[in-house]
Amino acid sequence: MKRIIIHWTAGTGSPNSVDKQHYHYLIDSKGKIHNGIFTPEDNLNCYDGRYAAHTGGGNTGSIGVAMCGMCGFKGADNVGKYPLTRVQCESMFKFVAELAKKYAIAVTSNNVMTHYEFGLKNPKTSSAGKIDIIHLPPFPGVPKDKIGDFIRNKIRWYLGK
Repeated sequence: MKRIIIHWTAGTGSPNSVDKQHYHYLIDSKGKIHNGIFTPEDNLNCYDGRYAAHTGGGNTGSIGVAMCGMCGFKGADNVGKYPLTRVQCESMFKFVAELAKKYAIAVTSNNVMTHYEFGLKNPKTSSAGKIDIIHLPPFPGVPKDKIGDFIRNKIRWYLGK
């Protein structure tokens, strides 16, 4: 595995069957981690049709981790009925640190990123323009263009524990 891509589901605070088809791991609003249908290793070869399709143009070799929520998100002032929670975000930071360690993935902007960041780096893919993750409700002071760095710093902190 070469990278981890972090998402929100744009759904409720709990995973559903569609979410489980598209992400390897899902973190519900209470911080519990749920397995998707496919393993990360299924994304080593995406030509057989048996893989988690979480990032258009970036699925091969990528682990998809999603926090459940953000249905109805319109912006920082209107996050919808299912905002990401602090416990959920902290669970994600810790879990991604564990995945990075397990798969020997360096926590850099090229290897651990949000779906939004992947789209910016790969504008000719269907991931261009994706908004997950451009806002973290538990951390409202983090600007959109700094969220990826904030997440990576939190992941590095958990790696050091």
